[in-house]
Amino acid sequence: MDTGAQDPVVTALSRLVPDGVVRHQLTRESGRRLRWVEAGGAEPAVVLISGAGEVALDWAVVLPTLAETSRVIAYDRAGLGASDPVSRLTLDSQVRDLVALLDHVGPAVLVGHSWGGLLAELTALARPDRTRGVVLVDPFHEDTTAQVPLALRVSSSLVLGALPVLKAIGLFNRIAANVGRELARRCTDDPTTQAVVTAAYVASYGTYAQVATIRAENRLANACTGEVRAARAVSAVPDVPMRVLTATRGKPAALQQRSRDLAERTAALFARGVHREVPDSGHYIHKEQPAAVVDAVRAVRAEADRDTP
Repeated sequence: MDTGAQDPVVTALSRLVPDGVVRHQLTRESGRRLRWVEAGGAEPAVVLISGAGEVALDWAVVLPTLAETSRVIAYDRAGLGASDPVSRLTLDSQVRDLVALLDHVGPAVLVGHSWGGLLAELTALARPDRTRGVVLVDPFHEDTTAQVPLALRVSSSLVLGALPVLKAIGLFNRIAANVGRELARRCTDDPTTQAVVTAAYVASYGTYAQVATIRAENRLANACTGEVRAARAVSAVPDVPMRVLTATRGKPAALQQRSRDLAERTAALFARGVHREVPDSGHYIHKEQPAAVVDAVRAVRAEADRDTP
């Protein structure tokens, strides 16, 4: 355990969580460190899994509220934030890191946004003994890619390819600062705390390697279809409470409908799966409509508590 006195994310979150947060790290192969922050104390734990290229601080809007009634853990995947990079980034390496975290902290409710939603689902399939429940927040599904318009795929690829270049020439920090300020605005009205949150977000992308990992994770998402389908084919879905939340705006109509259909399909795989659309929310539901995420997590935790003998 570490109070994280030199960790800007711990400093920022501690201004939002009355009882503060602590920093932990897990040593993985070749001595690389996997860092997470933790708040609250009631079991089962809630593990927050960010979208592609995002970091633990992305959950800052909902983490303080969740910590009022739960032990909450938010971690940085390999190569992002304060976690060391892995020698080769793969879907398997990301699932194995999450499993290792669960082996360390104990069975938990897995809450994943976007790409993190897919990782939560695959981890639940791989380790049902470590999964008490699942909440998927506008999750990525391997079958959505075909519905993304070609122009959008091309533009997204160009943007992702440019990110390391922008970092190298000093422009990426402006992008990170803008995103950090919007995140901070959603967290608090206090200008001093907003500045601390913004600075912590920028610091999470302080190196060229961290920015390059954003691109690598998004490319991994675009190339994982066969691997994910193979994992689904050989895995049994655990009998745990499950919620999937989908956004209602921000996507082309065909993609919006496809996302809705896939969410229904995913919920139907779980004996206790429930799909809900979140009114007036884009992809980042945990920032735009945080109460919907908090309610879903608390509902799953309550049901998980009833499962305990």
